[in-house]
Amino acid sequence: MKVFQINTVCGTGSTGKIAVDLAGELKNNGHSSVIAFGRGEAKNWNNTYRITTPLQNKMHAVYTRITDKHALCNTKATKKLIAKIKSENPNIVHLHNLHGYYLNAKSLFEFLADYNKPVVWTLHDCWSFTGHCAYFDFVDCKKWRTGCYKCPQKKTYPKSVFLDNSKGNYKWKKSFFTAISNLTIVTPSNWLKNLVQQSFLQDYPIKVINNGIDLNVFKPTKSDFRKRYNLQNKIIVLGVANVWEKRKGIEDFIKLSKTLSNDYKIALVGTNKKQIKLLPKNILAIPSTANVKELVEIYSASDMLVNPTYEDNYPTVNLEALACGIPVITYNTGGSVESVVKDNVCLNGDIDMLKSIITRIALKEKESMDVLQFSKQYMVEKYLKLYENVL
Repeated sequence: MKVFQINTVCGTGSTGKIAVDLAGELKNNGHSSVIAFGRGEAKNWNNTYRITTPLQNKMHAVYTRITDKHALCNTKATKKLIAKIKSENPNIVHLHNLHGYYLNAKSLFEFLADYNKPVVWTLHDCWSFTGHCAYFDFVDCKKWRTGCYKCPQKKTYPKSVFLDNSKGNYKWKKSFFTAISNLTIVTPSNWLKNLVQQSFLQDYPIKVINNGIDLNVFKPTKSDFRKRYNLQNKIIVLGVANVWEKRKGIEDFIKLSKTLSNDYKIALVGTNKKQIKLLPKNILAIPSTANVKELVEIYSASDMLVNPTYEDNYPTVNLEALACGIPVITYNTGGSVESVVKDNVCLNGDIDMLKSIITRIALKEKESMDVLQFSKQYMVEKYLKLYENVL
């Protein structure tokens, strides 16, 4: 069996790592996988195909900002991708994120509709069934259920500075994304499955396969993290994000820092230079790290992870923290709650409630948790069974 995967990135970020994990397990079982990607460098996998150049990515971003016609650029590059798919002649085409300034999704789906091969599409967010945005919880928008127009999030990713083409985007997505006869949709969370069932993609079979992580890497690990930052006698409240912004709850961490006593220390991983300068002194700001070992050590040295996200699907930071032996507190957001015990779910934006949960956890001893359900092997096994079923 040969699976042709398409994603924004390869081997980096949560979606890129999932694609590589799938490819590796396919190889271990005597199968093969090509990963076609649009941005960055391919990591941890050799059988790859780069769809667009950095210059093409930039041009696509400019085109999107001017026209709000995201994923409708790079037509020539997409034609070459289609030629690559034909030459590889896969048994299954597995789609991941199609947004990210690298692809003409309309051209790709026009080809897939005639290609007559099974297509699996893992939705890592809501972009596939909206006229613009990847998430809409923050503004509580429900236009996507019937047809987008006058988008309230035009200036959020994928950002448009001038025009609002949400109505046109919704129409072409509905037309092209529903034109494939042999399509199976995968969502990492029950929350996203429920949304898809209310969208124009509702007639397709939808399977829930939770994201997984490498439990050989993410596990309780000793380090000198506390000593290095002089935190030996502190209760460390950790926050981790690829990009810290309002929807990830950075402002809530600032509010929280004003309420906690000196016994506590908030540590935020993933902060940029500007944020490091602006954050209060009682918050330890740590830049983004590509060093997984370092991240594991930070998780393990902390007392808890707080994930005050306002928009999320099935965040892997929750899984990573739990696998490293620390409890997770999250807002009642999307699929973030699906990996967290109910007592540790906080009402969105309720700083008093958040502080109360933090205090309760700080007074308890760490409890061991069965994390096998979060393993990447478990995730991959489900995908392999799905591949067999669609064939």
